[in-house]
Amino acid sequence: MEIRQVSAKHGWHWIANGFHMFRKAPMIWVLVCFTLLLIAMTLALIPMLGQFVFTLISPVFLAGIMIGCREQDQGRQLEIAHLFIAFKTNVTSLVTVGGIYLIGQVLILGLVMMIGGSQMTDMLLYGKRVDENELMVVMDNMLTASLVALLFSIPLMMAAWFSPLLVVFHNLQPIPAMKKSFFACLRNIIPFQLYGILLIIFTIFAFMPYGAGLVILIPTIFASIYVSYKDIFLGEDTSITDDYQPETNYQKATWSNEVDEPEPTQKEEQKEKSKRSDTYNEDSPLAAEGDIVACDVCKILIPKEEAIRFNGRFFCSDEHFQQYQENMDADTKK
Repeated sequence: MEIRQVSAKHGWHWIANGFHMFRKAPMIWVLVCFTLLLIAMTLALIPMLGQFVFTLISPVFLAGIMIGCREQDQGRQLEIAHLFIAFKTNVTSLVTVGGIYLIGQVLILGLVMMIGGSQMTDMLLYGKRVDENELMVVMDNMLTASLVALLFSIPLMMAAWFSPLLVVFHNLQPIPAMKKSFFACLRNIIPFQLYGILLIIFTIFAFMPYGAGLVILIPTIFASIYVSYKDIFLGEDTSITDDYQPETNYQKATWSNEVDEPEPTQKEEQKEKSKRSDTYNEDSPLAAEGDIVACDVCKILIPKEEAIRFNGRFFCSDEHFQQYQENMDADTKK
């Protein structure tokens, strides 16, 4: 499984394609995200312990949503049951990923409190007031602590970003999955920077109408995680259009300098041959003048300038010319 490096514009493509996945089934996406939010709010009612428990099991929920994304990407339906499906497989590894992430958060929080000092802790937790001189010191310590928290939180988030997907889709163990996730994000740091900046902008706009935009933004973020995984680890781009694009046959022989036209259907071709046969017959004065030739295979009369010429023989179409060549090859082998 190779980590693919992509260009910066893919950061926008992940969001656009994620929104496209949401747009295909908006109601079920809203129900899935609302159910997850309801679970988080229920666990939050348990002081301290509830938040720790949700952090532990959040990779399991994320893995389930990613399985639902894969089902939707393959043409099947996303369902609420996908939110809990990962509890049946790889649950130990996924909870281990959540445990490592939780330990990292606790260590970062302890480091922030140590840098900020007791005054910052008392002010934030207990609302203790400080005088003007102490406030300057506290604000300075708070700024330093915030920078340290950001410095350590970003690598931790990079390690956890793809790890649930690597565990559930590739059966990787927690530590190797988090390492591969970290280096995948590091190798694509530029598109992830654009991705993060765009999410910040969209979050600001989502909060403007009383947070109503989050109904669209949150499912889009979940879907964009799956899209970025496909792009980086599988090398597959998710198209944001439903229009059918016909494949171009570059091996088709070109027998003239005319501009290529759409290939006619079998019925249209038969009708055209019939029309030519009715128009040009053996009694036609044009045939006597040598401007009309007969196809060597089907004997239909056609204008000489429209025929395919080969060794003094004429053919009305590529198929008949190829049929002639195949017959010649068969006779040669005999």
